Amino acid sequence: MLSEKIYTLRRKSGLSQEQLAEKIGVSRQAISKWEGDLSTPELDKLKALSECFHVTLDELIGGQAARADNSKQEPDGTPRTGADGKLGICLCLIGAVCLILFGILMVAQPASVDQLNASSTVTLNGSGMLIVFFLLLMVIGMALVLKKK
Repeated sequence: MLSEKIYTLRRKSGLSQEQLAEKIGVSRQAISKWEGDLSTPELDKLKALSECFHVTLDELIGGQAARADNSKQEPDGTPRTGADGKLGICLCLIGAVCLILFGILMVAQPASVDQLNASSTVTLNGSGMLIVFFLLLMVIGMALVLKKK
């Protein structure tokens, strides 16, 4: 994380927040906010920090760049999904389609639903078990989609 990197590099260089602030031309409060992850330095300040600490911009923001690659949005603003997100979407769609098909079956063929309920040995009848299973698929899918990296 950038805030931790700035703090670590500053301490490693033996500089106080005030000394670092003077070197790069900002206030001590700005350094404090950057280290506290309350704000992010602008590009020109990132360049000044990298020069001050004798590291490249990539080394300075390396942790943040890796996190940006795993972000949930593409440059055009559309959501990006990883393997978990794709699996989650698939589970949600499967659960929703199965619920819809089961609903149609219940309306079109009530006798088959009665037969399913009669064959169930669990306290929750067969159609109830199917509904719970399909809803569970959807919940697991949503959890995977909304999971934070």
